[in-house]
Amino acid sequence: MSLGGGLRPPSEPSPNNGSRGQSPRSKRTEPSRELVHVRVQPRARQNEVVEQVGGVLRVRVTAAPEGGEANRAVIALLAEAFGVAPSRVELVRGATSRDKLFRVRR
Repeated sequence: MSLGGGLRPPSEPSPNNGSRGQSPRSKRTEPSRELVHVRVQPRARQNEVVEQVGGVLRVRVTAAPEGGEANRAVIALLAEAFGVAPSRVELVRGATSRDKLFRVRR
C-alpha cells in the first residue's frame, strides 16, 4: 500500500531499522563511567581500600581532612585500585563529608 509522497503506514518498519532521529554522533562508543560510593576514614595508619559493605567502598587514607588533602589521597588510591590515571577519577559529591561519590571513567 503506497500513500504517495514517501509516506508509509505505521505498520511498516522504517528502512534504517528504527534509528530515525539519531545522529551519527550518538553511535559513538563513550568510555564507561562508574559511580562509586565511598566512606573515607582520614588519618588512618595506612592508605588502603578495606571492604565493600552494602554498595559502599570503605577507604582509609593517612592524609588529614584539611585543605582537600584527604580527597586527593582518595582519588590517588581509587585511581590505583581501578587501574586508571588520577585525572579519570572525579569527586561528584561530598567534598567535606566522609561519605563521598566518585565518578571513575575508564
